[in-house]
Amino acid sequence: MQAVILAAGIGRRLGDITRNKPKCMVSINGRTIIENALEALKKAGIERVILVTGHAHEKLESFVREMFPELNFEFVYNKEYASTNNIYSLYLARDFLLEEDSILLESDVFFERSILTKLLNDRREVLAVVDKYQPWMDGTVVKVDEEDNITAFIPKEFFDYEEADEYYKTVNIYKFSKEFIRDTYLPFLKAYVEVMGKNAYYELVLRVISFLEKANVKALRLEGEKWYEIDTLQDIKNAEVVFATSPELKLKKVKERYGGYWRFPKIKDFCYLVNPYFPTKKMYEEIKASFDTLSSQYPSTLKVQNLLAGMLFGVDEDDILVGNGASELIASLPGLLPEPVGVILPTFEEYPSRFKNVIAYTSDSPDYRYGVEDLLRLAKLTGTIVLVNPDNPSGNYINRNEILYLLEELKRRNKYLVLDESFVDFSCEGDKASLIRKDILYEFPNLIVVKSISKSYGVPGLRLGVLATSNRELLKVLRGRLPVWNINSFGEFFLQIFPKYVDEYRKACDKVREERERFYKNLKKLPILRVIPSEANYFMCELKEGLRAKDFVSRMLWEKDIFVKDLSSKKGVKGEFIRVAIRDSKDNDYFIKSVEEIYS
Repeated sequence: MQAVILAAGIGRRLGDITRNKPKCMVSINGRTIIENALEALKKAGIERVILVTGHAHEKLESFVREMFPELNFEFVYNKEYASTNNIYSLYLARDFLLEEDSILLESDVFFERSILTKLLNDRREVLAVVDKYQPWMDGTVVKVDEEDNITAFIPKEFFDYEEADEYYKTVNIYKFSKEFIRDTYLPFLKAYVEVMGKNAYYELVLRVISFLEKANVKALRLEGEKWYEIDTLQDIKNAEVVFATSPELKLKKVKERYGGYWRFPKIKDFCYLVNPYFPTKKMYEEIKASFDTLSSQYPSTLKVQNLLAGMLFGVDEDDILVGNGASELIASLPGLLPEPVGVILPTFEEYPSRFKNVIAYTSDSPDYRYGVEDLLRLAKLTGTIVLVNPDNPSGNYINRNEILYLLEELKRRNKYLVLDESFVDFSCEGDKASLIRKDILYEFPNLIVVKSISKSYGVPGLRLGVLATSNRELLKVLRGRLPVWNINSFGEFFLQIFPKYVDEYRKACDKVREERERFYKNLKKLPILRVIPSEANYFMCELKEGLRAKDFVSRMLWEKDIFVKDLSSKKGVKGEFIRVAIRDSKDNDYFIKSVEEIYS
């Protein structure tokens, strides 16, 4: 058995990184792609490697000879690498292909060794390694029948998204017998190059062959083995997460992203907070049905967005402001409210980090509980109180009547209240607890309500938030700080159609409350956790038995692909605490099982 590696390309999409070196010499966490492949081949007992080179070929040849002196290299130089594609590179190696059974690799795939082991241990002679298609994948896909026959090779220009669930992505790792190469593949490869030219992909030949009754090209399906194709700078960053070399490094790489975890479908995100039961499938279908129109048309101006939000919450359009997420609105507040600003710690960091003059209060309660009297004492020292209710991360909740009492007292003292209601719909009072009501806003001009649409409505990708107040002078200044088009068309469409789904939304919040109670009971059974009751869609938990939060979250991500929030360095937190989001029952059960397996 020999290996044939195609490594002639320039890697233009990687920019300056590949200016003076081939793409296969790009490093993933300190290890080059070609090193990774050659090490796997060496461990598998394959000593002969045919390397088709092109761009910066002398540097590559020198590098692999020095790194792997025990391997027997044959170099094939594609002098037309800048104007041809991999079909021609493979064609140039045709004489070597006739000598032995071959493993064919593309040099831009970073993969774990077990894939090669699995391929070599499989007795079938003609195999293409494939993986279930995911949205982050690009390039050739295939269809596979129940007997692992590849029935069709589908290049990306013929990709049909309606059939995406049936597709498998080629990993660009193949095993070909010498007979298959001699009798089937090479005749078609030669004919294709001579007739169609040199600027194509070798998979096109496999596509033609797949139509033959005698082709017998089988699929070797992966079952969780890791691989990543490196074409862009983003691919490098993604691969560094997938192939992190330690729990600490993986956690560091994941935390640096602050989202975008859809690129890593194995990761279960118990860190970021969304509603797992909303939007409904029907609502998604309605949004999808308008995708072409929404993506090709400008959104309405901010004035129209405010009108939609006003209709949604039952307030005047002049008393509400829509933001590109609540964070945009929070960032616009400093300088407009009386300072010092009082906050209760721990809380959502966006508030204390934005204001210059902050006075913080931390409860002595082991559960970080506080009430109206604590806030009123803080108000004696401040001009504005910021309250996240339920609070994040403690889940502390002050009911509606108590908030109204607080407002009365603050109004009498000429103090302001910024009330963040991002999680209030999950509380025991539900959306009835919200103070985004016309009568309340007019009764309390000292009230500014902020609400993230991402959290309870389950659409963080749409970036929506609202701010409501009857203080129109304040709103006038805030509007002046925002762009005319700060909301995209998808966000606007969501605001427009949401009223049709109000009942489904309330049912979804009911389901979160039910699952919260069930999850709470199961979490409490874990001996390593002290779980703090919550009125939101997350739990603040103290680690026991001498465990450190940093170690816990690293180990959960490394061993179980579970991402949890480490609270140990959060302002106001004393001790080793984590925050666990409430997902659906299946994921929550997986969390419980994972903790039991690791810490039993």
